[in-house]
Amino acid sequence: MIHQLDLDALQQTLAGTPLQDWAADLPGHLDAKLAVGHGDLQRWYAAVLDLPPLVAQLRSLKHGLRLDGPCDEASRDELRSALQGLIPWRKGPFDLFGVHVDSEWRSDWKWERVSPHIDLQGRRVLDVGCGNGYYMWRMLGAGASSVIGIDPNWLFFNQFLAIKRYLPDLPAWHLPLALEELPPRLEGFDSVFSMGVLYHRRSPIDHLLELKDCLRRGGELVLETLVVEGDAQQVLVPEDRYAQMRNVWFLPSVPALELWLRRAGFLDVRCVDVSTTRVEEQRATDWMRFQSLPDFLDPADHSRTLEGLPAPVRATLIARKP
Repeated sequence: MIHQLDLDALQQTLAGTPLQDWAADLPGHLDAKLAVGHGDLQRWYAAVLDLPPLVAQLRSLKHGLRLDGPCDEASRDELRSALQGLIPWRKGPFDLFGVHVDSEWRSDWKWERVSPHIDLQGRRVLDVGCGNGYYMWRMLGAGASSVIGIDPNWLFFNQFLAIKRYLPDLPAWHLPLALEELPPRLEGFDSVFSMGVLYHRRSPIDHLLELKDCLRRGGELVLETLVVEGDAQQVLVPEDRYAQMRNVWFLPSVPALELWLRRAGFLDVRCVDVSTTRVEEQRATDWMRFQSLPDFLDPADHSRTLEGLPAPVRATLIARKP
């Protein structure tokens, strides 16, 4: 399973960079993670192995994620069945040889809000909490020289392997690791993304400091998270659940988040987007059949969650490491 990541290529890519020693240690670290694994890991990996051997002659990553090439109906049925073995698909959508993976999130909408404000040309990128890697492919489409994503979720890892099966030569690697499993002070990435992660952290300032440690001097952080209205002292701490999520800790206002970033030592802090999450952007589909945002909002008032709290609003901020 880990061999499909092509860690040799990753080590070659990172040779001569501050990440070289870390890359050399990765095979042993990942083997140890794999030994612990997950109860469904073999089933998910079997779905990856069931993917038909198709060749992506058309590869579009800039304006969506679309792969196409010769594919008869029997192969398309095999492809659809294998991909359905990896349900639920949270991030996407993916268009693969005529199979449309309609994920829970319209992640392409978020990318359209974020991408106009960043320049990834030739940059080495880390995507923290990368999910199934959807944004990693879009980052390559935006010109990144290489992208490493980290997320400890084994289903998301196998979903990434499914796409990687048809893009084996592209410099993208998903590592089933959490941020705290990275060595301290890596300082090797030009850009670091944390999208949809901060509100899950019990210590948000520590999260910002860990992200900064991954950046080289002058590197750029792209941070996207849930926010509330208010001044620099306004922070919402849910009593229990938020939009039915248990693991939500801090929802700051944009001014508070800007203050946190400055206190963490970032410069040139700026908010580039604030958007209310609509039920058209996050919803149940045939590829994610569980409850989703429409079920988490007050049915009589979509400006409130079921708990009576402000409905999800997300902000994207960009900041620079000095």
